[in-house]
This record gives sequence, structure tokens and C-alpha cells, in this order.
Amino acid sequence: MTPEDTGLALQVISSNISASTNLASLSIALSSIIGTWAGSTSKVFMTEVIYGDTSQATSSVKYIALLICFLAAFTCFIHSARYFVHASFLMSTLDSDIPVSYVQTAVIRGGNFWSMGLRAMYFATTLLLWIFGPIPMFLCSVFMVVILHFLDTNSTPLHQYRFSSNKRWVKRVDRPPRNIQCNPLYPSPWNIS
Repeated sequence: MTPEDTGLALQVISSNISASTNLASLSIALSSIIGTWAGSTSKVFMTEVIYGDTSQATSSVKYIALLICFLAAFTCFIHSARYFVHASFLMSTLDSDIPVSYVQTAVIRGGNFWSMGLRAMYFATTLLLWIFGPIPMFLCSVFMVVILHFLDTNSTPLHQYRFSSNKRWVKRVDRPPRNIQCNPLYPSPWNIS
């Protein structure tokens, strides 16, 4: 890799590390707030706003579930930052023969933990509204399913890239891969007659 390519890749990974640590800090701060809120003795707010069961046992289950969710998000974001730091270290090691697959594995694992942390935050939003009763939780659940459907659905076919032997690092494949079939609803990226 050229120094410009390495610098750009390290800059992108540095941005991911920064985002992971910020979201980890947010998760642990929200965990602290929920823990403090659950431990408070004033329950005046609880009786006026909440629909449904307001017993102490139910409230404890709600707070503990929400706290576990935020702690899971914190753990996932910390692991994400850890893998991105590892990938950054592997990329910035001078004159080494580290295989590219090691960097790829670290980046993919960092991205997977990032996704799991975001999922935990999304789920925590639903659990947060569960504190106010089953109706807000149900509405948030339906809204979250719709949002995640649009976020997770890919309507554009992905480009197929491969490494080439010349100086250019990325080159588009001129023919479709043998084991991947194109979706008939979307136009094929290859002109096949």
C-alpha cells in the first residue's frame, strides 16, 4: 500500500474509534442515570405518568432490563474500539509482512461489535419506553421494526470488486461471480446478453 492509502485508511479507522468511544461513554453514562433513577426513593413521578402495573417488582425488572441493555451496548462499543485500534496498529506497523487478512478480520469484527452496540441502543430505547407502560413500548417496537427494516434493506446491488496485480488496488470485475445470483427485481450490474 502507498503511504497515501495507509493514511486514508488510518483516518477512517480513527474516526470509527472516536465514534465507538463516544457511544461507549454515552452508554455508561445512561447506565449510571438509570441506576440512580432506579435507586431513588421518590416514586411520585411513577404514579402520575405510568399506565399499567406500577408495583415495585415490575419496576425493578424494567430498570434491570434497561441497565443490562445499556451495559451490553457499552461492552460492544468498547470491543469495537479495541478491534479498530488493533487494525490501526497492524496497518501502521512499518516494514512488516502482516497478512491483509489479519487487518480485514480486525475491521470486520470491529464493525460487527459496532452493529451489536447500536442494536442494543435501539432495544434500550424500546425498554426505556416500557417504563412508561405497555402502550408506549408497543408503539416504539412497531416504529423500531419499520426503521430497522429500512436501515437493513439494501435496494441497490453491490459492486463486485477484486484485487488486481497492477498498481491499482481495486478493479471492478467484468463478469459476474459464478456462485452469486443476481436478484431478478434489480437490474444486473453486468451486461449479459
